[in-house]
Amino acid sequence: MKDSQILMNPNKLVQFLKKPTSEFTKNDIIKFCKEYKIEVVNFRYVAEDGKLKTLNFVISSMDHLDTILSQGERVDGSSLFSFIEAGSSDLYVVPRYRTAFVNPFAEVPTIDILCSFYNNEGKPLESDPGYVLRKANEEFTRQTGYTFKALGELEYYVTCEKEDFYQGVDQKGYHSSAPYAKFEDIRTEALRLIVKAGGHVKYGHAEVGCFSDEENYYEQHEIEFLPTNVEEAAEQMIIAKWILRMLGYQYGVNISYAPKITVGKAGSGMHFHMMVEKDGVNLTAESGKLSDLAKKMIAGILSSADALTAFGNTIPTSYLRLVPHQEAPTNICWGDRNRSVVIRVPLGWTGASNMIQDANPNFHEPEQKAQSKQTFEFRVPDGSADIYLTIAGLIITALKGINMPNSLELAEKLYVDVNIFKPEHKEKLAQLKQLPLSCWESADALGAKREIFEENHIFPKGLIDSRIAKLKAYNDKGLSEKLYGNNEDIKKLVDKFLHIA
Repeated sequence: MKDSQILMNPNKLVQFLKKPTSEFTKNDIIKFCKEYKIEVVNFRYVAEDGKLKTLNFVISSMDHLDTILSQGERVDGSSLFSFIEAGSSDLYVVPRYRTAFVNPFAEVPTIDILCSFYNNEGKPLESDPGYVLRKANEEFTRQTGYTFKALGELEYYVTCEKEDFYQGVDQKGYHSSAPYAKFEDIRTEALRLIVKAGGHVKYGHAEVGCFSDEENYYEQHEIEFLPTNVEEAAEQMIIAKWILRMLGYQYGVNISYAPKITVGKAGSGMHFHMMVEKDGVNLTAESGKLSDLAKKMIAGILSSADALTAFGNTIPTSYLRLVPHQEAPTNICWGDRNRSVVIRVPLGWTGASNMIQDANPNFHEPEQKAQSKQTFEFRVPDGSADIYLTIAGLIITALKGINMPNSLELAEKLYVDVNIFKPEHKEKLAQLKQLPLSCWESADALGAKREIFEENHIFPKGLIDSRIAKLKAYNDKGLSEKLYGNNEDIKKLVDKFLHIA
């Protein structure tokens, strides 16, 4: 890592140790704890409900610190995962040194470290979502020689008591500035804290959703990250969700990642962008256009898009968001710059040049060939997603597309360059399959395609069984139709899932 990158990196451990997080060792963590008089170490890990869990250690000696960093600690797995029985529930949580960061909310000097789960034999827990992602990533690279990178978009609503001061325009909040975006300060504070915790943030902005009801004011925001290796991509999303909730708690407002706050208003998604590299070169674009490799990956993902909802859209209100005319996907297709498709190909600086010179006539530096930033974006998931399993599912289905003999033909068939909801395109719309309309249908789709995820033992059979059972337990088949026009019952359902993972 260059000296300038260390100086600009806001992570205190990077600054102090003068090395990237990937090179952190146990002795590095101990050295930092001594220098900054760290009193508490928090082990952090994500359980089945998707929320961040905590195990606190008050450090009593260097031997104590060395022991927990060397061996981890024991926890009750049956209280964390429904598929673990109480009779043999003990698990180990073992810290991943590269994830260490200074807790920005603690009253005393505190270090937080994310952990992995291990079983009684000291082997990775097969059904740990983090380990599933690791296996999927390793299998992708083993078969292709490529590096899979990802980034997430985190949309959320901030809710407070209604006020009439500088009201925003209903459903016109996109990129609003203060004072019309009242919670820009929370967003910018979150951005600062996320990067200090090791996240790679691209930007933040106000989103479309902006409205009031009789009691409350609702304001939607988004934070988008930069592409990185898939495990870091998942971790930074998980930490960001926790940081935003902590800020909401401090400011006395509700922050929710729920897919739907109310009918007729913009829902919140959790989109994932993807790209592949080899030797640091982005292979997603070629000669200024989307590459055949990317099209094959898109075809593979689309062929299993219905089953992927089992990991990315996991509560009944997920399917109140996936409706027409709300900038959310409903039919399985892809396109360029189209926000109503399952996979969107955004602008990637592939066909544009000389813009900076045009905007700055006195800018005389010679134009440099920029590295391609092209990605493609899976727009289906929402805040209820299991982030680890969703990214793992995208990797596995993208790999399937690379290996499918007819993937380019399928990609061509599922490409749309029109608004499929206009009457003149009804024939094209009729040719496209729909995404599931409920958790029940999502479970059926996963059951029908489970072998894709279970191949090479990436997703354990027990995990798939547990996921199907959990989705079926909502018994929500046909729920959207039953709730249509019943705003009171819709509100009860939204409130029930307001603070999903």
